[in-house]
Amino acid sequence: MAASMASQAVAKGLRIATSKHILLDKAKCTWLSPRRWLNLQEYQSKKLMQESGVAVQRFYVANTASEALEAAKRLNAKEIVLKAQILAGGRGKGVFDSGLKGGVHLTKDPAVVGELANKMLGFNLTTKQTPKEGVKVKTVMVAEALDITRETYFAILMDRSFNGPVMVGSPQGGMDIEEVAANTPELIFKEAIDIFEGVRDDQALRMAANLGFKGALQRQAADQIKRLYDLFLKVDATQVEVNPLGETPEGQVVCFDAKINFDDNAEFRQKNVFAMDDMTEADPTEMAAAKWDLKYIGLDGNIACFVNGAGLAMATCDIIDLHGGKPANFLDLGGGVKEKQVYEAFKLLTADPKVEAILVNIFGGIVNCAIIANGITKACRELELKVPLVVRLEGTNVHEAKRILTESGLPILAADDLDDAAKKAVAAIKK
Repeated sequence: MAASMASQAVAKGLRIATSKHILLDKAKCTWLSPRRWLNLQEYQSKKLMQESGVAVQRFYVANTASEALEAAKRLNAKEIVLKAQILAGGRGKGVFDSGLKGGVHLTKDPAVVGELANKMLGFNLTTKQTPKEGVKVKTVMVAEALDITRETYFAILMDRSFNGPVMVGSPQGGMDIEEVAANTPELIFKEAIDIFEGVRDDQALRMAANLGFKGALQRQAADQIKRLYDLFLKVDATQVEVNPLGETPEGQVVCFDAKINFDDNAEFRQKNVFAMDDMTEADPTEMAAAKWDLKYIGLDGNIACFVNGAGLAMATCDIIDLHGGKPANFLDLGGGVKEKQVYEAFKLLTADPKVEAILVNIFGGIVNCAIIANGITKACRELELKVPLVVRLEGTNVHEAKRILTESGLPILAADDLDDAAKKAVAAIKK
């Protein structure tokens, strides 16, 4: 069965792993629970790169129009680029509720920077990736605009097939790398990195040559590649992607735009990096769920999905969709669940006005089904649940769990399997 749009949305939106991971630090083993991925603004990523000696455009950050004007004057550049700082993509084609079109502007006049910033700061910017109402812009980046004679793509990422970090590069930069890989796979170059040895000089030079850098630029690009790897290790990144890594008419190799993904399980040793996390644009329900180690993703249907495991969540969404229903969300309990978490999960689900039914689908391996059952009965009574509740439980201590639910006297619709659960949830809404 092809994946439904709902499960595809879950797969795209699921930014946390559902299993626990082990990190080794100073010979100590530590079990760490996953959390939401760290989000940094563009200027924050550039600052980290700058601190590692990576060549980036000169830039300043401003929170007011007057600060933006002063920053533009200090740059003393031939041309200036002003960028609204929000986490969503598509800023260049976005629209402000002030009437200004575009979250990225080029100008040679510092005075214009101040005028544009005045129409950006404090106003909502709507792009293809923001909510309909847009996101309020609180910060702008004022940077030196540089001409680019050629654009390339370069990334370092953790790759299971290589059992460690790998460099990926292409002379075709400034565009969607997936499109390059699909249409011209011969232009994608990979170099596995020995985690103990690091990036060797010959590897860096070979990658620079594959990216099309020649002469003195090849050595300069190789140096940037090694510095990017140093950054990759320094901040516990899972990916550092530069697109484009470009060359200028003046003979410089510059990282014009970068995306850095971090290993969230390394937060304990990356305090300074994680302190930069911008929570202002995060979904309030996701944040409330995270406080209880719950993983939540909102969708646009009316059947709430309460599961354990991302794979099971996507399967649940697909089955609901197959039977003519639409998932309102999914909420993943994870493994080491406690009764209080179940209760808090129900509080989050019932607070959503779109929810007309709740489907609980638990396959207990690590999860004790009796704990789930106790949490469900407590939540139903104390929250005075008013929407139909369908429960499918299988696995550890399931017989005790079913006894708890049966003896509770609550109007819970028990399901034999996932297919039965989805049918009953959809039917309950149609009544």
